[in-house]
Amino acid sequence: MPGRPIAEDLFTWPATAADTDADTDADTDAGPSLIGCRCQDCGTYAFPLRTGCPKCGATSMQRCALSPTGTLWTWTSQGFLPKAPFNGTFMEDPFKPWYVGLIELPGQVRVESILLGCTQDTLRIGMPMRLVTFPFRTDEDGGEVVTFAFAPAETGDTNA
Repeated sequence: MPGRPIAEDLFTWPATAADTDADTDADTDAGPSLIGCRCQDCGTYAFPLRTGCPKCGATSMQRCALSPTGTLWTWTSQGFLPKAPFNGTFMEDPFKPWYVGLIELPGQVRVESILLGCTQDTLRIGMPMRLVTFPFRTDEDGGEVVTFAFAPAETGDTNA
């Protein structure tokens, strides 16, 4: 059974031309993009999709793909197992701390995200990051449920 996104309209899965917007640099051939929106009155971006602008209150929000790359604005580690109702299974056994960060998407928004492919010693505020997807858990039918995270951008990554 193919994977499915953890929620509809959160990120492109798989990336399609319908999920992009001329106001973004998102390239659907390069991988996933978060699906956000932009206020047609004041230009403010928001994530996830919403009907009202968080800045001016207008209801003229237009769906758009957000940049798949950004910079690490801040981060923290989670040194304990998440409490209910968390139902992800991406934690390692034995348990190791995991990381959460705020990624600044250039000219758009800051997004809170799980951080993958990094350690406390490799994380640096201001480092380039890229959007990735990963298996979050298995559903009751045995299907893979996928969510998004950010990982350090590879040196030479064309999206960095």
